[in-house]
Amino acid sequence: MGYQRFAKKRLGDLLVDSKVITEEQLKEALTAQKQTGQRLGQALVNLGFVREQDILNALEMQLGIPKISLTNRIDPALIKSLPEALIRRHRIVPVQREGNRIIVAMFDPLNVVALDDIRLATGCDVDPVIASQEEIDAAIQKVFGLSFVQDAFGSVQTGEDHPLTSQTLSFGDETGAEDSPVVRLVNTIIRQAINDKASDIHIEPLKEQVRVRFRIDGLLHESSVLPKSVLSSLVTRLKILAHLDIAEKRLPQDGRFQIRYGKNEVDLRVSTLPTVFGEKVVMRLLAKSTNILKIGQLGFDRRNLQVFSAIIRHSYGMILITGPTGSGKTTTLYAVVNELNNKERNIVTIEDPVEYVMPGVNQTQVNNKAGMTFATGLRSILRQDPDVIMIGEIRDSETATIAVKAATTGHLVLSTLHTNDASGAITRLIDMGVEPFLVASSLVGVICQRLVRVLCPDCKEAYTPAPDSPEREFLGIPAGQPVTLYRPKGCGSCNNIGYRGRSTIEEVLTISNTIRQMAKQRASEQEIKAQARCEGMITMREDGANKALQGITSVKEIMRVAFTEEENR
Repeated sequence: MGYQRFAKKRLGDLLVDSKVITEEQLKEALTAQKQTGQRLGQALVNLGFVREQDILNALEMQLGIPKISLTNRIDPALIKSLPEALIRRHRIVPVQREGNRIIVAMFDPLNVVALDDIRLATGCDVDPVIASQEEIDAAIQKVFGLSFVQDAFGSVQTGEDHPLTSQTLSFGDETGAEDSPVVRLVNTIIRQAINDKASDIHIEPLKEQVRVRFRIDGLLHESSVLPKSVLSSLVTRLKILAHLDIAEKRLPQDGRFQIRYGKNEVDLRVSTLPTVFGEKVVMRLLAKSTNILKIGQLGFDRRNLQVFSAIIRHSYGMILITGPTGSGKTTTLYAVVNELNNKERNIVTIEDPVEYVMPGVNQTQVNNKAGMTFATGLRSILRQDPDVIMIGEIRDSETATIAVKAATTGHLVLSTLHTNDASGAITRLIDMGVEPFLVASSLVGVICQRLVRVLCPDCKEAYTPAPDSPEREFLGIPAGQPVTLYRPKGCGSCNNIGYRGRSTIEEVLTISNTIRQMAKQRASEQEIKAQARCEGMITMREDGANKALQGITSVKEIMRVAFTEEENR
């Protein structure tokens, strides 16, 4: 089919012509693309304007280019026949070569620069086919990522005699820029984690080997297993990057460093922990260029979103986002600040650490060594004439008391708290030493949430649960009542996991006059929750059940994330 006939087409124009996106959405995505260096398709997906599958379908229909799955179609020898730098730069995968023609899987077949580069590198005419970016990235990682690890650890020996002098990492499109095997090994592990969209990297010493696992969509997945001989050099390299003491192996240490991957900056927080088999390292990955979501993109139920939007329109008072660690509280908090950010408001934050930089917002960072705690920073912020104050987390009674008083003196205070449900935030503040009448007069709303994995839209399958199934029992659906549920299957688009991405289940508690009186009287969590449900609050379990019935996630995922505590109440 050749590539010449696509030379004058552009992805954005094609999607607008296909009515997949609007002109306004295209303009916003192009702006985001310039700021982050992402490809246009990825920018559109991240902004929530379109699903990747919608882009693929539009390209297939408009261009007549076939869409394929790369599952069981990976030819390592053919892929390696092209320069790795070329494949990584354009994120393409050759799938078939016949004579002077080569078929190449691409997410954007309108990228004529990539097509030209492939033609020059191979001397062949290029026929593009369409594949999802996840499948392409997985194929590249399968061929180059793990083999790179194998090459690297084959040369690493026990000891610390390698030239570990670099204190920064920079990833271009080329690989193997460093000669040291351990440097290449670290680069490969981090690169693979970024490509797999992992939030954490776990490097775990076992008795006879080292296990590397990535946390993807909230669950750990084994990435690779390395020989025990690499542990010392691997940990030393990471300690040097994070400015830690390489001689200290008996105490835990914490540090951080930044890398540049393409045009994106990624912040890595490093934590080491001595174990019986050696030092374990956990790294949290934070992409600096990640777009801050809008509240409509958080995955809230329509009714919950309406209540949530009404709560954040208050001009003063306290709004709390609650849930356990890793429940997306900070993402929701940033979305609220993003919604409130305008030229008429003075918004000041105190965070530990500042995870995302927001233009127009005055952000400050906790520095405990210098005496800059949440409490001391909050006192200073109150003298800065703020309209909105964001506190990263309420951790102690002093911070809670100052925050509550700020909320009663004309400021809108946003913060997070660790509680199991929304009603628990009221009793938690009182337990922290805040007077009940201050809690009642300051609090205007509480949002409690969890994150659940979203079923892959390309492979999820419908089924009818058995009459005595735990799914029916969880949903409260009688055996004779027909119901259709959805479960994961696994395909190339989701790396055969069955899930792709995450969404929220949540409950939104509005503090009514009745609940204020109950707070003053120190009512229990159960009593407050019962009153909130009488007033129309949707519980997290009910919201999760609704999303399972809609096919957004599976009942088993809701049962995994949802809480036996609530079932027993």
